[in-house]
Amino acid sequence: MMTEKDTAADKLISDAMANPSPAKSMGDPGITPLSPSHTQQNDPEQVPSGPSFVVVVAIDFGTTSSGYAYAFTKEPECIHTMRRWEGGDPGVSNQKTPTTILLTPDRKFHSFGYAARDFYHDLDPSESKQWLYLEKFKMKLHTTANLSIDTDLHAANGKRVKALDIFAYALAFFKEQALKELSDQTGGEFDNNDVRWVITVPAIWKMPAKQFMREAAYKSGLVPRENPEQLIIALEPEAASIYCRKLRLHQMVDLDTLTTQNGFSPTDNVGSGMTQGDRYVVVDCGGGTVDLTVHQIRLPEGHLKELYKASGGPYGSIGIDYEFEKLLCKIFGQDFIDQFKIKRPAAWVDLMIAFESRKRAATPDRTNPLNINLPFSFIDYYKKFRGHSVEHALRKSNVDFVKWSSQGMLRMNPDAMNSLFKPTIDHIIQHLTELFDKPEVCNIKFLFLVGGFAESPLLQQAVQNMLQGRSRIIIPHDVGLTILKGAVLFGLDPSVIKVRRSPLTYGVGVLNRFVEGKHPAEKLLVKDGTRWCTDVFDTFIAADQSVALGEMVKRSYTPAKPSQQVIVIHVYCSEKESVGFISEPGVRKCGTLRLDVSGTESTAPRREIQTLMQFGDTEIRAMAVDVSTGRTVKASIDFLSH
Repeated sequence: MMTEKDTAADKLISDAMANPSPAKSMGDPGITPLSPSHTQQNDPEQVPSGPSFVVVVAIDFGTTSSGYAYAFTKEPECIHTMRRWEGGDPGVSNQKTPTTILLTPDRKFHSFGYAARDFYHDLDPSESKQWLYLEKFKMKLHTTANLSIDTDLHAANGKRVKALDIFAYALAFFKEQALKELSDQTGGEFDNNDVRWVITVPAIWKMPAKQFMREAAYKSGLVPRENPEQLIIALEPEAASIYCRKLRLHQMVDLDTLTTQNGFSPTDNVGSGMTQGDRYVVVDCGGGTVDLTVHQIRLPEGHLKELYKASGGPYGSIGIDYEFEKLLCKIFGQDFIDQFKIKRPAAWVDLMIAFESRKRAATPDRTNPLNINLPFSFIDYYKKFRGHSVEHALRKSNVDFVKWSSQGMLRMNPDAMNSLFKPTIDHIIQHLTELFDKPEVCNIKFLFLVGGFAESPLLQQAVQNMLQGRSRIIIPHDVGLTILKGAVLFGLDPSVIKVRRSPLTYGVGVLNRFVEGKHPAEKLLVKDGTRWCTDVFDTFIAADQSVALGEMVKRSYTPAKPSQQVIVIHVYCSEKESVGFISEPGVRKCGTLRLDVSGTESTAPRREIQTLMQFGDTEIRAMAVDVSTGRTVKASIDFLSH
């Protein structure tokens, strides 16, 4: 079924499975679809509700900051956000803690968040080189093309660590903090089995990244592998959406009137401004990614239906940090900045913290300059490195907007600061413009701006200018916590989102009977006198197709040999809506479906393995049954590369 040449490992598997391989290019031809027709059915029993949990704890594992919130199932209306953290930054509200992690020189977990940052900062430079400090590492899951369990991250000192370990350490930290807080609340040791955990991820993440998060959760001891339904992966903008439609008017700002109320009494829901069939867009602007989702409300229950597949990209606020870094390279030289980051990693972190608080002071109408403190070791190291002063470098550079102030600071003209925002904001606006041009995205009543970056007045103004009053722009008051609170609501009732859109087209490669004139000649394969067409893409679900929650795609497969113990089926995906062959451009192998049929041998002349796949949830799941014996076959879909 594979179009690419077998790798050695695949070769071993197919030899071990002793599949008669009629064509080398086909890898495992062990399945011919018994039912090529596309059958879909709604599961009458719906999704089982699973064991009852006492509390739902949601973890918002962000690119720049993280946190958790929880609610007891007996009081679902009452959402608690985590206790305040020790040590915050000036000018930054700290309900969440920075997503930073520190490992000792022998790679043991030391601390997370502000504690990690402060400890690292206080280390002697000779020592700090040995410690492993990581920040902004979540983006690696979005940017790595063939994500695997062995993907590496780089610490601030340049050393490599396993991404899975880092994510697992972080989740273990949140588990410990949350259970401690729950134990204090309830006055006894709180049992982890009573917790349903929710982890939020960007909607534009592909399946491998979602599966990676789940693997990290198993490794961290957050939930046991035997009990997967104890953990739900929630999509960040969906969580925001669930929270936004419950907002009361005094809990948000309407950008168009800039008042907190808008002709309703302040205790009304936005929902009271929302009626059956209302459509709204959620723009989730975080540190790493920007996610756009389009939802429609279906009353009376207020269920949500997705109208267009999630879109967006890596246009989060860290893009502004990169622009600042590029500016420093322009002034002081890339060679110096690269050296400084490795040789004085803690001072580099300090410089970025100083920049962060000034970044938050950028507004469209600001006229006075912004001052950024340069750490002493920056000034000192630069002089050693170049043999002349920082002041000299600034005079010599042809960057007009940045001057040296006598108090040892970089003075940035407001235009210079605003120009650092421009590339990131332009990306977001371009994406929004394209989204609003789609036919499915018309009559949008509200646009909710959420996520930490949504607080930026520069971004708010850009969105207003783009929309020109087409939709009301709403910003929740606690905009950085919107996703956390929505994720708790989602954990309490995961069935609130009834219809989603598939982001990709998924399918498998199969053999079909060769039809003259219909099939290309180069796909012809003759085996035992039968003429087959190879590489046919059998579509499970098409990109942007609506899928209801609990809806199943059903296929039947038969092993090529009665003695076969495991059937491995390669799953392919594409951004295109219609795909004919797995060899077409843009079609890539994205996962494997394994059916373990050992121990279910039967006397039936032809065994039929019926496979059910569920695409309407935040993750893709598979189940399978041996039709002749009625026994369940172990089925799993794996999206991580090995």
